[in-house]
Amino acid sequence: MTRQTSRFPRKREPRISGPLAARAVCAIVLVLGAALPAGAADFYAGKTINFVVGTDVGGGFSIYARTIGKYLARYIPGNPTVVVKNMPGAGGAAASAWLYRIAANDGTAIASVSPNAILGKLIDESQGQYDPAKFVYLAGAERGTRLCMTFAHSRVKTLDDARVVRAVIGATSAGSPTREYAAMFKHTTGAKFEIVSGYKGPPDLFIAMERGEIDGVCGLDWAALKSQQPDWLRESKLNLLVQGALDPDPELAARGVPTPWRYIGNDIDRRAVALMVSFQQAFGKAYLAPPGVPAAQVSTLRAAFEAVLADKDLLAEAERLRIEIAPQSGESVQRVLRGAYAAPAPVIARLKAIIEP
Repeated sequence: MTRQTSRFPRKREPRISGPLAARAVCAIVLVLGAALPAGAADFYAGKTINFVVGTDVGGGFSIYARTIGKYLARYIPGNPTVVVKNMPGAGGAAASAWLYRIAANDGTAIASVSPNAILGKLIDESQGQYDPAKFVYLAGAERGTRLCMTFAHSRVKTLDDARVVRAVIGATSAGSPTREYAAMFKHTTGAKFEIVSGYKGPPDLFIAMERGEIDGVCGLDWAALKSQQPDWLRESKLNLLVQGALDPDPELAARGVPTPWRYIGNDIDRRAVALMVSFQQAFGKAYLAPPGVPAAQVSTLRAAFEAVLADKDLLAEAERLRIEIAPQSGESVQRVLRGAYAAPAPVIARLKAIIEP
């Protein structure tokens, strides 16, 4: 901790000696000790923080985590080593279960998983591998807007086209945004999507689109897409059909990409889609720790994320990568989680139905 010095003239203080002085020194030490994170520098010195990403290497979650991971240690007392690892599987549920059941809960394990992995227990009460409400949420880095899109050679150029012409939409695994967003828009907007699951991740989906194996994909994040496929966007090789956002993203609105609301006539459908979209946006890139992490380490990690998301070097790199940084506190992310899990039963029941192909 750097010591701050005052520039104001120093007042003459009375001198204290003897037993009274000793008691005063002890009191000062106790006050200062209470103001500092308990042993944070000593705890993290020489340690490694495992930063696990619940998606494939080529996805937006990985891009964000690896960018943040470069700078995170500089804001953690003791300057630990931060190692980013990918653990894809079951739409983020594999990494979530690892964090909940296996990872050390001493502040040396953190994770980034898709919002679907956190929303999962709301959709499927039998999911017992982990309880999302018991995770410790550290920060959010972005408020993502997810898209449905097709490749240039597809006959489906707009969402209106998709309501009359069949489009083959590729997806990864059950529980992933690519599959659930495709299903959600299929069931609520009337889009004639034929959903084909089983692709490994965004890189495979991009290859399949370019080869013509599939028309397009849903559930990809706009900020990540700008980083992953800037040439395709510049050369107009993608038809952006719909943006999943409560309020239009200005950049996408300027491109003429509609929100889904005028295509959804049923009120319960609208509320179910709004629940999904609002949750996805709040958890666009959320970072969490296992249950039971000591309060001192939680405070240290939350402060580190708050600082790193304002770091000028990180922001400069984010601009080069074309990814957006929109910081959210861990406490605010935790509040969104509680709100989603308090949604009315009919809305939750409808959401369960519309995310299945």
